[in-house]
Amino acid sequence: MIGRFLSHLGRYLLMLRSMFTRPENSKMYWKEFMHQCSEIGVGALPIVVIISLFLGAVTTVQTAYQLVSPLVPKATIAQIVRDSVILELSPTVVSIVLAGVIGSKIASELGNMRISEQIDALEIMGINSRSYLIAPKILGSLLVIPALIIISAVLSIWGGRVAGSMTGILANDIYDMGLRQNLNTYNITVGLYKAYAFAFIISSISAYYGFHVKGGSLEIGRSSTTAVVVSCILILFADYLIAALLL
Repeated sequence: MIGRFLSHLGRYLLMLRSMFTRPENSKMYWKEFMHQCSEIGVGALPIVVIISLFLGAVTTVQTAYQLVSPLVPKATIAQIVRDSVILELSPTVVSIVLAGVIGSKIASELGNMRISEQIDALEIMGINSRSYLIAPKILGSLLVIPALIIISAVLSIWGGRVAGSMTGILANDIYDMGLRQNLNTYNITVGLYKAYAFAFIISSISAYYGFHVKGGSLEIGRSSTTAVVVSCILILFADYLIAALLL
């Protein structure tokens, strides 16, 4: 078990190291980078919007259900929703969903190219396949996924505001007042740290399992599933690690 883990870790690190080479054609790499940004961002945006709206709404309703004491001002509900969304819900929950949406797509795409010998053809032509195929996906994820998480946080807070108003839990002016009270901007920094860490985990782990597929078409599905599972586990581990170190 330990030997297998070390084998995967070694190949993973070698894959990352081999990406940092001078591009053969900068324009070609730039075009692929922009393509990946479009594929990752546009493809995942609808599910991020839907999840974020309901995430904020549910958080508001459940927080109001827990705070039944008349001594606690209702504006506290907005503060709890704000901090929960920024620190934990949007970065972690959305990243786990994106691991399934984006991670499986990256793994299956690279796995299909490996099975159909397209990667071998690139290497025969003298192109660094790791640099050309994997680096744009990782860089695109590092640009787009944090942006999706920021959008998610904004929509979640707005969804909580709408839910609070529609259910009569608290008025919009009280919710807005709670959002402005005791705002710690350091929480936003921690949330962004998580966003970038999770984006790197999702893209690099999925690319690793897709790039190293062996066998037939059946193995593509298995590698995609493994990539999603491992990404989710590492996201949760990184979430705990960042929280323990920075909070």
